[in-house]
Amino acid sequence: MKIISVADFYKDTAALVPSEISREIGHFNVFNVDDLVARMKVKPFMPYNRRAYYKISLISGHNRAEYADKVIEIEKNALLFATPKVPYHWLPMDADQSGHFCIFTDEFLLPAKSGVVLDDLPIFRAGGYPVFQISDTDREEIDFIFRKMHKELASGYAYKYDLLRNYVLELIHFGQKLAPASVLHTTHDASTRISSLFIELLERQFPIESPHQKINLRTAKDYADHLAVHVNHLNKVLKESTGKTTTAIISNRIIQEAKILLRQTDWNVSEIAYCLGFDEIAHFSNFFKKQTSLTPLSFRA
Repeated sequence: MKIISVADFYKDTAALVPSEISREIGHFNVFNVDDLVARMKVKPFMPYNRRAYYKISLISGHNRAEYADKVIEIEKNALLFATPKVPYHWLPMDADQSGHFCIFTDEFLLPAKSGVVLDDLPIFRAGGYPVFQISDTDREEIDFIFRKMHKELASGYAYKYDLLRNYVLELIHFGQKLAPASVLHTTHDASTRISSLFIELLERQFPIESPHQKINLRTAKDYADHLAVHVNHLNKVLKESTGKTTTAIISNRIIQEAKILLRQTDWNVSEIAYCLGFDEIAHFSNFFKKQTSLTPLSFRA
């Protein structure tokens, strides 16, 4: 799965990078949907990829959004929140599209967050529904915030980025007060996406290149939480597509990495156990012997 960087975004949309933005902390920009669509040479849509930036969109029109196993149909007005940790796909269902969106990096909001981690907020947390159907009244209120963003970004005010940070936070809090849009249905394609995303999450933790590096996702529930699905559903999907349980796939990959580290490094067994997510060396030794019929030291010898 490709990770779309800020530079990729500008290349794909033919949008202009603000000349002064590189002098600011992080990155921020705001766009009119209809202006951007007019500049694009192909039919506008967002492929199922991960973005390296956050995005808040106010969209008017008939659209479809897909997150993990969720397919959300948008009939008229919607407020969308995208995080770098959750891939998604957005597809316009008609030509009548309007609205605004802003993109920003975590570093841009740093001065205004007071230590808050964006992905810990309900609106960006894995497992939530980041698409909200909104009324015409809500749309007018959100549209006003975006219009203030456009005006401020074009101004020469020395502290305009402080104001823009506040506008972004205002949108975030607006979204957190809304009820989530309904999840209409799941599809067969959703199962394929979940399998692919699981494998990507698993492989992203490897290779282990330092005795101070430690994998973050160790259990089936860890992966299910990050994919915003129930652990039983993840297990069912993987069992159908691979014939193996989630735990078996994770265990096989950890054993594979353990063998590499035992044979190709001089790290002691305690260091390797730590890197692979085991708090106790005895737990790692028992796990390794159960999977290979050998102790770690016997395998290394």
